[in-house]
Amino acid sequence: MKSWEVLRQAADHIGVKALATKLKLSNALVYKWCQESARDDPGASGARNPLDRVRAIYQATEDPLVINWLCHEAHGFYVPNPRVEPGNAEEHLLGTTQRVVQDFGNLLADISRSIENDGFIDSAEADDIRQSWERLKSLAECFVVACERGFYGRQRPEPGGAEQ
Repeated sequence: MKSWEVLRQAADHIGVKALATKLKLSNALVYKWCQESARDDPGASGARNPLDRVRAIYQATEDPLVINWLCHEAHGFYVPNPRVEPGNAEEHLLGTTQRVVQDFGNLLADISRSIENDGFIDSAEADDIRQSWERLKSLAECFVVACERGFYGRQRPEPGGAEQ
C-alpha cells in the first residue's frame, strides 16, 4: 500500500473532517494527504504526508529507533526482517537456537535479580527487563522469519544432480 492509501483508509475510520479537527489542521490539507501525489510535480493534487516524512527521517538517519518509537506508540514493537547470510544452514540454525535460549535465560535472570533483593521490581529494573525482552523478541522474530523463508530447510537434490 502507498502512504496516501494508508492515510485515506485510516481517515475513513473517523472521517477526514474529524481527523482534521483532532489534528487542528484544515480539511483541505488532510484531503490532500489522502490523495496520490507525483513526486516530480509539486503542483499535483496530493501533498507530502506525515507518513512519507517519517519514512524520509528514517531513510536519512537509518536509525530504527524512529520506527520503534512509532511502533511503541501503537503498543507494538518493530522487528526488522533478518538478513540471510550464505553459509552452512545447520551451523546458523544451531547458533541462532542457542542465542534464543541464551537470551531467554538472560531475561529470566534479569527478572530474578530484580525481585530477589526486595520482592519488587522498580522502574530501573523494569527498564532492564524491557531491554532483555526486546532483544529476545527481535532475535526470535528473525529466527521465525528465517524458518518461513526456508533458510533452515534441507536442500532438495536437483533431478539428475547431486545435493546442493
